[in-house]
Amino acid sequence: MCTSIIEIARAEGMAKRGDEWFPLSQTVVAYDHARHALLGDVITLDFLNTGMGPEARAGVELTLETAKELRAALDRAIAAADFEEAEVRGKGAVLRLVRSA
Repeated sequence: MCTSIIEIARAEGMAKRGDEWFPLSQTVVAYDHARHALLGDVITLDFLNTGMGPEARAGVELTLETAKELRAALDRAIAAADFEEAEVRGKGAVLRLVRSA
């Protein structure tokens, strides 16, 4: 059964496919059947540039557990980066620890 779980977000950054890097414009996060991984349902991350055609896409299929671990790692890295940015800009940051799920 298809889940129809899809989230789309604006993206600013770069992605690599093969030997080439390309600028990003959009990220699509979905939960559905794996297309390439030998798994059941997966979290799919598609990083793409909608103006450059289908070759400007980098995709990842992750188990739900791996996606949760990735989310926790992102939360920790973002919290540390926010603290670092506040220190650099002299805003007197307060470090908040983020618990992993």
